[in-house]
Amino acid sequence: MRRGAAVTVLTVLAGLGIAPARSEGCTNLIITKGASADGSTFIAYAADSHELYGELYLQPGGVFPPGAMRDVVDWDSGKFLGRIPQAPRTYWRVGNINEHQVAVGETTFGGREELAKPEKKAVVDYGSLMYIALERARTAREAIQVMTDLATKYGYASEGESFSVADPNEAWILEMIGKGEDGFGALWVARRIPDGAISGHANQSRIHTFPLHDPANCLYAPDVISFARAKGWFAGKDEEFSFADAYAPADFGSRRFCEARVWSIFRRAAPSANLPFDTAKGVPAPLPLWIKPDRKLAVADAMALMRDHFEGTPLDMTKDVGAGPFACPYRWRPMEWKVDGKTYLHERAISTQQTGFSFVAQMRSALPDPIGGVLWFGVDDTYSTVWTPMYCGIREVPRPFAVGVADLDHFSWDSAFWVFNWVANYAYSRYSDMIVDVQTVQRELEGRFIAEQPEIDTAALALYKQAPALARDYLTRYSVAQGEMVHARWKKLGEDLLVKYMDGNVKDSQGHVTHPPYPESWYRRIVQDHGAVIQEPPPPTPTP
Repeated sequence: MRRGAAVTVLTVLAGLGIAPARSEGCTNLIITKGASADGSTFIAYAADSHELYGELYLQPGGVFPPGAMRDVVDWDSGKFLGRIPQAPRTYWRVGNINEHQVAVGETTFGGREELAKPEKKAVVDYGSLMYIALERARTAREAIQVMTDLATKYGYASEGESFSVADPNEAWILEMIGKGEDGFGALWVARRIPDGAISGHANQSRIHTFPLHDPANCLYAPDVISFARAKGWFAGKDEEFSFADAYAPADFGSRRFCEARVWSIFRRAAPSANLPFDTAKGVPAPLPLWIKPDRKLAVADAMALMRDHFEGTPLDMTKDVGAGPFACPYRWRPMEWKVDGKTYLHERAISTQQTGFSFVAQMRSALPDPIGGVLWFGVDDTYSTVWTPMYCGIREVPRPFAVGVADLDHFSWDSAFWVFNWVANYAYSRYSDMIVDVQTVQRELEGRFIAEQPEIDTAALALYKQAPALARDYLTRYSVAQGEMVHARWKKLGEDLLVKYMDGNVKDSQGHVTHPPYPESWYRRIVQDHGAVIQEPPPPTPTP
């Protein structure tokens, strides 16, 4: 999803199972099988947009006759783009994972202005590429093949895009950009992340040089280099070619707002690497495409890495005056603003108020597909969401997360998205206190899900050995029940917060109303700004 301006969101064809989306930038984390504590592959993804309603898509698989066609609708705008031949057989998908444990994520980098304009005759946008790939692919490599073949044959209708594509054994980054308004097809390169490493991308192209003769680990369009030569964007030897430098040259904004998020993942997962950050200029470019973490990472670690406001760095969003008296790490838009002719900025962290939905996709080769794949799904800000396990073999999603329960323009207590937004928006008012209560419940729920996962897996496996359908039914009931429970628990949390923190007061553990003061540092800032007006006069000198 883009880091640029928002556009109007339209309703799309419900039968496609594709939701409208618009973004101010997304973040992806990739953890390879060899870098995880239990042999899982992970993709973590935050879909960030001020105009995205978070919901969990479910698209059944099907069998189609010869000649059947599939409509393609732009994921961002809802515009009908055209029709392509339907596959003879399609697979079930829930959110961004399919029944064969193939998962995808994305971030938009835009790229050169000449290429960011959608091709006039293009039929397939980036969102459709992802979901069609999930419908048709059994492995990450197959998904990349589907995506690149479609873009080449039918034209690419989006800006430059980075995709995370993974299965239980492999994890890849695929980067793609079109050939401009008058071109047709796509320019792309895909790199496999080495086993034992992690990677990430956040709205800036991340692939620079790449091996030209290593198809096991690198795939690319045959004209990806020659096209750049013809345009005058590259003149060196083929082996020196950099996809990012040719098609999406970095600038201050892409480093500070985009690469900074990847830097923050890397500095937390691999502190021993001592990756530098120049707060005046942005992240030095380029960061490595991947890095080896200091220790192997579990699902809880993946969740933690996606919860970040640059804490403990010079960019810590809880420390400056913009955080207010209660250290709120959120800044309302615009991100860039002027004072006395000089331009300033608000940081863009991984955790942001504009997230529509997020997930941690877990893929495990040691288990049958319906059990091995888990989409840990959440709505609203990653810092205060609850990632709830949705197994990839399920045939129903919890109603509070389902498509059509509500939308961005209509509040509903039946909607998990709106309940989580309600709690988060209230917490912003006294953040340093309320986030403690929020995270207490968050950790209770996520901790319970993680602790009981082996038991759920074991029970499902026993049923699977009897009949796969029994396991899918069991996991459907389990996932639906957890989603409904999380929705109800979060609504209760919001009610409790309102009672505890009503009118700026705080009730103690016995229910007594207290009036805690602002932090001393905040009183000093008030005095610096307004002290001459609000200072009380000294008491009169007593008369002798």
